[in-house]
Amino acid sequence: MKVRILGCSGGIGGRHLRTTSLLVDHDVLIDAGTGVGDLTLAELTQIDHVFLTHSHLDHICSIPFLVDTAGGMRSRPLMVHALPETLATLTEHIFNWQVWPDFTVIPSPTQPFMSYVPLKVGESVTIGARTFTALPANHTVPAIGYALSSPSGAALAFTGDTSTNDAFWPIINRMRDLRYLIIETAFCNRERALAEVSKHLCPSMLAEELARLEREPEIFITHLKPGEIELTMQEIEDDAGEFNPRMLQNGQVFEI
Repeated sequence: MKVRILGCSGGIGGRHLRTTSLLVDHDVLIDAGTGVGDLTLAELTQIDHVFLTHSHLDHICSIPFLVDTAGGMRSRPLMVHALPETLATLTEHIFNWQVWPDFTVIPSPTQPFMSYVPLKVGESVTIGARTFTALPANHTVPAIGYALSSPSGAALAFTGDTSTNDAFWPIINRMRDLRYLIIETAFCNRERALAEVSKHLCPSMLAEELARLEREPEIFITHLKPGEIELTMQEIEDDAGEFNPRMLQNGQVFEI
């Protein structure tokens, strides 16, 4: 299983800044931020599944364009997996015929371009030989992260957007072959109050969270805010350097 980073920024502002999206092999997306727009038309038509962490715009904004662009070129609907609350938000606020057409009923209700698949925390979905498991997250809207597991048992964990998260670490610590952990840190330390109210992490909070980790995966930082990247990464080095966290990069590929 190959995981390619299409976007990992907390904002936009240049070719290297794309919001959250991970492409698994050629056919599965984890989130659908602005990074999806860098895929070719041929690549877009191969995407069969999207697993969403939550409903915030930086994680869903490419779904309307993806289904509109590629829907008519496909023989089956795009399957969107998410919490029921996330799917309800998409239905009410995005695919509502006012912001965008409802592709769950067009071109016909029996042969739509898109279908919804509700997920709950702890549930796993197996696609081919790959398993996607919904992990608990703690955010301002209902949210999850994901564990991606290969047949060998190797795993990559992605927190999604989250604040401190008591429920996350016992699950992660039970993964015997956790190779990679992708964890967010959206704000620098001077904005800790903002991080707390918006339910994100800052470097000091990240260090407190990583202290709960009992495995030794490679750790990568995502969702850094443009304009504060260098400062935040320096603070991460100061506060959590013992865990050797590195900044996630667009185009980076992980194999598990």
